Amino acid sequence: MSTEELTNATQNLALDEKKDVTALENQEEFNVKHPLNSKWTLWYTKPPVDSNESWADLLKPVVSFNTVEEFWGIFHAIPKVNELPVKSDYHLFRDDIKPEWEDEKNANGGKWFCQFKNKKEDLNELWTRTLLSVIGETIEQDDTEVNGVVFNVRKGNVKIGLWTKSCDETKLRAIGETFKRVLKLSDEGKIEFICHKDSDSRSAKPLMVL
Repeated sequence: MSTEELTNATQNLALDEKKDVTALENQEEFNVKHPLNSKWTLWYTKPPVDSNESWADLLKPVVSFNTVEEFWGIFHAIPKVNELPVKSDYHLFRDDIKPEWEDEKNANGGKWFCQFKNKKEDLNELWTRTLLSVIGETIEQDDTEVNGVVFNVRKGNVKIGLWTKSCDETKLRAIGETFKRVLKLSDEGKIEFICHKDSDSRSAKPLMVL
């Protein structure tokens, strides 16, 4: 699946939304929007075709939204996470934050993440639960700590990550505990937090494990 295909799907959705399809004459009732506290942008990383492609070539913004109705329209128009090809990613980030360590709003932060090595879990449900907790801002008490969420598809496993703007353990522990519940993890299930500045080091130890 290419970025162009994703973009075309969301553009077609936008055209459909402009058509007034109502069961009643009161058109206003069907045009009510429920705004979110923040604007969110969906990004997609397509699988590399050759080694010459840079990260900038692979990562593209798909669509932005700021209402509940737009979110559900986009969600139902794009492929589900269990349909994504290997080495592709979905990223959903707040405002104009890019899903890169170098973005100034990510630079001092890190991520909670959980890796699933088999397909027994309903990944679509877990991803949906994660998205709703993030855009609804129920996953945190500080409504600006979470910058975004990422779904990575790799050979043999997938990973769901929650990106934060800081490495403040006091704030992050509560967010991590909620994240575990969102992912329906048992007491034996573990999530880890690692700061972005340590992510390049294979020997780096996680800041926290829950």
